Amino acid sequence: MTPATPEPPSSTLPWPNCGHGATVEDPVGCRGVHVGEHTACLAHLEEADRTAYLAGLTPGADIDHRGTPFTKELLDRLLDALYDPATEFPRLGTAWFDEAIFTGMAGFTGASFTGDAMFRGAAFTEAAWFDEAVFTGATEFDGAVFNDYAVFGDATFKGTAGFYQVIFSHDARFARATFSHDAWFDRASFTGDAMFRGASFAGATGFRGVVVTGDAQFDEGRFESALRLGPLVCGGRVVLDGAVFQRPVTVEAAAHRVSCARTWWASTATLHLRYAELDLRDAVLEYPVVVAARPTPFLPSGVGEPLPETELSGQDPGVRLYTVGGVDAAHLALHTIDLSRCRFAGAVHLDQLKVDGWCTFAPTPTGWSRRFPWRWARRTTLVEEHHWRVRTARHPARARGWTLPPPDAPELRPAAVAALYRQLRKSLEDGKNEPGAAHFYFGECEMRRRDTDGTPWSERALLAVYWALSGYGLRAFRALIWLGVAMTVTLAVMVLWGLPAEDPKPTVTGRQVAVGQKVAWTTETPDPVNPTDPLAERVTTDRFEKALRVVIDSVVFRSSGQDLTTVGTYTEMASRLAEPVLLGLAVLAIRSRVKR
Repeated sequence: MTPATPEPPSSTLPWPNCGHGATVEDPVGCRGVHVGEHTACLAHLEEADRTAYLAGLTPGADIDHRGTPFTKELLDRLLDALYDPATEFPRLGTAWFDEAIFTGMAGFTGASFTGDAMFRGAAFTEAAWFDEAVFTGATEFDGAVFNDYAVFGDATFKGTAGFYQVIFSHDARFARATFSHDAWFDRASFTGDAMFRGASFAGATGFRGVVVTGDAQFDEGRFESALRLGPLVCGGRVVLDGAVFQRPVTVEAAAHRVSCARTWWASTATLHLRYAELDLRDAVLEYPVVVAARPTPFLPSGVGEPLPETELSGQDPGVRLYTVGGVDAAHLALHTIDLSRCRFAGAVHLDQLKVDGWCTFAPTPTGWSRRFPWRWARRTTLVEEHHWRVRTARHPARARGWTLPPPDAPELRPAAVAALYRQLRKSLEDGKNEPGAAHFYFGECEMRRRDTDGTPWSERALLAVYWALSGYGLRAFRALIWLGVAMTVTLAVMVLWGLPAEDPKPTVTGRQVAVGQKVAWTTETPDPVNPTDPLAERVTTDRFEKALRVVIDSVVFRSSGQDLTTVGTYTEMASRLAEPVLLGLAVLAIRSRVKR
C-alpha cells in the first residue's frame, strides 16, 4: 500500500509529484501528479489502489494525470474505465495530461472530451491516435512532442485549439478535422508531412513560424475567418488545391512548389512567396489577388531571427509561375515573378492582367540561326511559342534553344498563340510598359505570318515583307541597313545611267521681223542625252556629287531639281517612295525601344 504520509511536492513543478525513483542526480523523480489522497501517480500506485481508483471513474469524469508516465496498457485501462456505452467510445470531462509521457501507442480514437483537454508538454514516443475525437472545451497541446504519427483525422475541436511550438517528428494528419473556434499552430515543427486535407477552420488560424520538412497539405480546406496563413517554410510543397478562403487573407510561404489549383478566393488575397513554383490552374478569383516574390526571408512574427530555409538553400529564391490556365485574370496582379515557363493558354481576360515589377518572360534562343546567316533577335516571348516551334521544327537542330513542351501542354495553332500575345500586349500597354508590349507585338505578327490556316496568303506575304525590312517596325538596325542598301543602289544607278552626259542648255529660237513689229521668241531645253562613255569613265567626282544630292533629296521625299535621264527619273521616283518609308520604319523602331 502507498504510505499515508504525503511527500512534499517538488518546488520545480506546479503540482505535487510522485517522486518515484528520485536520486541525487534527479531529485524530482517521477513527475506524475498524486492521484486523489494518495502520494503516488497512477503509474506508481499500488495495484489495489489503482484498481479502486479506476473502478470509481464514470464516463465524463474529470481526471488529472499531469506528468504521469503511461504505458499502452495503463492508458487502455484508464480509457476503459471512462467507456460510454451510448457512444461506444471513452468520454472524459476536463482532462489534464500536461507533461505526461506516453511510452506506448496512445489510442484516443473516438474519445470525447466534454471539458478542457490539456496535453501541454506531453510526449508521445509512439503513434498518437486522436482520430474522430471530439474536443468540446479548450484544447491545448502547446509544447507537446510527437515522435511518431500524430493522427487527428476527422477530429472536432469546438473550442480553441492550441498547438503552439509542438514538435511533430513524423507525419501529422489532420485530414477533415473541424476547428469551430481559433486554431493556433504557431512555431510548430513538422519533420514529415503536415496533412490538413479537407480541414475546416471557422475561426482565426495561426501558422506563424511553422517549419515543415515534407509537404504542407491544405487541399480542399476551408478558411472562413483566417486573415493570415504563414509565414511558413516547407521543404516540399504547399498544397492549397480546392481550398476556400472566405475573408481577405495573406499567404506567406517559402516552398519548392505552391499549388493553388481550383483554389477559391472569395475575397482579396496576397501571396508572398519564396523559392516557389506556383500553379494557379483553374483558380477562382472573385476579388483582386496579388502574387509577389518576397526578397528577404520571413520573420516568424515580424521580428527576431528569420525562419530557417535549410531545405531550400542553394536555389533561386524567386517565384516562378507555372500556369494560369482556366483563370479569369481580370483580378490577378503579378509582381516580380518569373513568367518564362508560364502557360497562359486557357485563361480569360489576359488583357486585364496586371504585370508589375521585374516580371520576366521566356527569351529567344541565343546563337546563330542555322537557317539564315544572322543571330536570333533577342526578344521576350511566351512559352507557348517555344512549344509551337519545337513541335513544328522539321529538324531537331532547328528546335535547339526553344523550351520543350511538357506532356500535358496543349497543342496550339499559331492563331491561338497570336491571340495570347495580343491580349498580354494590351496588358503591358495599360501598365505603361511600351518596350515590353513591343516584344509581344513582334510575337503576335510572327505567329500571324506563320498561320497558314487562318491568315490569307496575301496578308502573310505583306507581313513577310514587313518582317524582312524592319522586323515589324521594331528592328531599327534592319531598317537602316535596307535604307543604306537602297541609297547605295540609287547612287550607283544615278552615277552610271541616271545623270545625262552633259547638263542640257536652253536655246532661244525666233525669226527676224521689220522694225516696229512684235517679236516672238521660243525657248526650249533639249532632252537629256544618255551618257555614251564607258562605264568606268562615268564614275567621276562631279557625277558622284550630283548623284549623292539626288539620293539625299529622295530620302527627305522631295525632288532634287537635277536634270536626269529617263532611267534616272524613274529611279528618283522609286527612291522618293521607298527610302522615306525605310527611314520612317527605322524612326518608328527607335521610338518603340525608348518610349516609356
